[in-house]
Amino acid sequence: MELIATHVCMTKDVGVHGNLFGGIMLSWIDEAAVAMANQVCLTPNMVTRKMTEILFERPVKVGNTIRIYGKVNTIGNTSISLDMLAKRINVYTGEEEVVTSTQVVFVRIDEYGQKIPIGEKVKRKYGFIE
Repeated sequence: MELIATHVCMTKDVGVHGNLFGGIMLSWIDEAAVAMANQVCLTPNMVTRKMTEILFERPVKVGNTIRIYGKVNTIGNTSISLDMLAKRINVYTGEEEVVTSTQVVFVRIDEYGQKIPIGEKVKRKYGFIE
């Protein structure tokens, strides 16, 4: 998996139980994933179609550093699916623990919001076309 983004959990990011608010984590993952989708598909015109089930495996506390990783799962005619992983890193030891994971699907659109094909060059590069 490729490192896409790094965030530090700040006081403004936590909920009433002192853990990172789930919506903030979803936002971080979505932002990192669309950046990757844009780069892979060679276009800034990608929109989120769906996120699969997301399970919060470990809490994130104020001061924790989070790394978000991504990997191309599949590329279809108009969509791309990315496997996303968020890990909490221990900055003293470098050890990482999975916080959450999900799959995010994006669709390529034109200026009117209509689906358009992802280029053959992209599919070929990532092995989704011969």
